[in-house]
Amino acid sequence: MNWGNLFKIAFKSIAGNKLRTFLTMLGIVIGVGSVITMLAIGQGSKKSIQSQISKMGSNMIMIMPGTDVKGGVRQEASSMQTLKLADYENLKDESEYLSAISPNVSSSCQAIFGGNNYHTTVSGVSQDYLSIRQLEVQDGEMFDDTDIKTSAKVCIIGKTVIDNLFTNGEDPIGKVIRFGNIPMTVIGILKSKGYNSMGQDQDDVVLSPYTTVMKRMLSVTYLQMIFASAVSEDLTDPAIAEVKNILRDDHKIQANQDDDFTVRSQEELSSMMTSTTNLMTILLACVAGISLVVGGIGIMNIMFVSVTERTKEIGLRMSVGARGVDILTQFLIEAIMISITGGVIGVLVGVCSSYAVKIFANWPIAIQPLSVILSFAVCTITGIFFGWYPAKKAANLDPIEAIRYE
Repeated sequence: MNWGNLFKIAFKSIAGNKLRTFLTMLGIVIGVGSVITMLAIGQGSKKSIQSQISKMGSNMIMIMPGTDVKGGVRQEASSMQTLKLADYENLKDESEYLSAISPNVSSSCQAIFGGNNYHTTVSGVSQDYLSIRQLEVQDGEMFDDTDIKTSAKVCIIGKTVIDNLFTNGEDPIGKVIRFGNIPMTVIGILKSKGYNSMGQDQDDVVLSPYTTVMKRMLSVTYLQMIFASAVSEDLTDPAIAEVKNILRDDHKIQANQDDDFTVRSQEELSSMMTSTTNLMTILLACVAGISLVVGGIGIMNIMFVSVTERTKEIGLRMSVGARGVDILTQFLIEAIMISITGGVIGVLVGVCSSYAVKIFANWPIAIQPLSVILSFAVCTITGIFFGWYPAKKAANLDPIEAIRYE
């Protein structure tokens, strides 16, 4: 078996039918390119979501009032009033695994400055809220303990609120904004964070002392939520367990009773979003992979045509001493050369398409070397798999019948 001659014969056959060979490779090119592009989009989305969640605080813990059953009817969490200021104080004093903690009460209202108005939400928080949510005061200052104790009518605002209220370029610091009937002095401006991966505007924010929102805006004595931050990401689970134990003791909940609160972490959200994006990535890859199968069928089809066209040639070669394995190898080499060439072009198309999606559609992408290697390996295996049967058929031809074939 002269491998050099086999490759020369295979290359000559492919070069002699350029258009047919190109159309055969097209299925492989589209398949490999589609798989790489789809996986790049899926992985890019996954990394973008993980990055956004990390920016929100990967070790953040959210404590919400839980559902309860009254008269056989399960109540909504929003209607519950199980979280009190005492819970916040006890968690702050007793917890060992929490590095920061902030109560949260929110009021949706119309913000008015001069002739401009904008519908937004005022969140009542403590100073720790900034570190928990990884926010920074760009200009001015954050309110202090005195402001909280006196329920001071002060606030810090985000860029979106500024853009909608201060349309003439005024400096917001020191200006008074009315939220409904409550006037508040702007003492700080938050650094812009833009939109997150879920499409939420992180600059549409107004922060005020939690006592101000509770007493002056909502007239309530309960909390809508408590935000906390674990000492480290590795200690998130122990922190959650500790929070549950402290709150169960505070609320006098018996061992056989359900919690009247809910504790969630960013890790849970990250895990859920990652699972969803992984599922979508696999689905996209499977859809794109169908093109590889179609391309493989195209290789099989063209190899059958090639065997039929060259039946007499096969008979002559076998009659002068060529073995069945030589014929099998020759046609298999042709199929593999077509699939590998198509795979190389497909990789280039896939990489270019991925960057085109990033540039023109502004979608996040992440080209994984594994996806390139995997798609290339699959297209090679496809060439061998779909090229083997026609090659085997050629190798099993009877030399005399083949010579007589017209």
